[in-house]
Amino acid sequence: MKRTPWIDPETAYIHVPFCAHHCGYCDFAVTVGQDHQIELYLEALAVELASLAQPYPVQTLFIGGGTPTHLSAAQLDGLLALLQRWLPWPRGNEASIEATPESLSVEKCAVLAARGITRVSLGVQSFDTRTLAALDRRHRSDQIGVALCYIRDAGLTASLDLIYAAPGSTLADWQADVAQALKFEPEHLSAYGLTYEKGTPLWKQRQRGAVRVVPELEELAMYEWTLDALAAHGYEHYEVSNFAKPGHRCGHNERYWANEAYHGYGTGAARYVGSSRELNVRNTADYIRRTLGGESPTFQREILSPHERALETAAVQLRRGRGIEFHPFELQTGYSAVELFRLAMPVLLGEALVHRSDTGLSLTRKGYCVADGVVEHLLSRATPA
Repeated sequence: MKRTPWIDPETAYIHVPFCAHHCGYCDFAVTVGQDHQIELYLEALAVELASLAQPYPVQTLFIGGGTPTHLSAAQLDGLLALLQRWLPWPRGNEASIEATPESLSVEKCAVLAARGITRVSLGVQSFDTRTLAALDRRHRSDQIGVALCYIRDAGLTASLDLIYAAPGSTLADWQADVAQALKFEPEHLSAYGLTYEKGTPLWKQRQRGAVRVVPELEELAMYEWTLDALAAHGYEHYEVSNFAKPGHRCGHNERYWANEAYHGYGTGAARYVGSSRELNVRNTADYIRRTLGGESPTFQREILSPHERALETAAVQLRRGRGIEFHPFELQTGYSAVELFRLAMPVLLGEALVHRSDTGLSLTRKGYCVADGVVEHLLSRATPA
């Protein structure tokens, strides 16, 4: 039976929370100093996946964390065998895993390739020693090239994640980071502006005035320079923070930004199936206890109305290079984007923040620079249900 991708998931996310160190800016569900629980966690994950009752083939897979490659080669092999059993994906289709430079080895990359992983998203963040320290990262810059050799020698695609506007950094620092990244010719590159997530150690340092926050205009200059520099090197700017060589976009994230349905398993994982969104507990010990004890690890469930689904779909799709495509949007949501946002569009068009064509609505370069504000305006002025 043919699936409808915004109702029936064609992709899955698996969360592996274990890390060697919890970085000061990170707000993800992370578990540090609990490696003795890894085997139990894999058992619990097997139980949660078994709730599918039978294998559920997917087109793309993403394993995030945490640091999934913090697991040993044998543990990675066991995890991937488990996923191949319950969430089989066609050989050669995109299957991604997150990693840090210091967590990779020749043996681990060989396991990844043998088990059908195609893409490694490497959390580089910076090549500069001072910036790495400011971000509380534990890898050294000289470990990045070594990790990329492991990835490439195993025949895997490399994606580099970088962070700009780190405490105390300058435009020149950021330009040096991007230049260094480009020397490795990654197939994909993500550039994220640093977010001070409430409650994190870095946020607390900011509250105390212990770090120099990059001024807003300087951060904007970093972003705009990135757009030009990566375009000049042949990268497609296909989402606010993501750039890829032709043919190397992240398929999993493209489905996420289309607001298609997706499975989610593991500590803190979210899933979005039909009109229902669910979230698992964020504490790993609690996840293990509940799952192995026969309880559901899900602690939060929300049913979205068709109007809410349409607004959410617009919010994520507008972040894409191709933006909101009118006909596919109406097929997916049942709503006309033109009618839904008729009150919001005049201001956005008048300020040249969006471009409207016969087929869709997309961000302009100016709009990309204030994307969150554009989305907020669009939703706040949407036609009521």
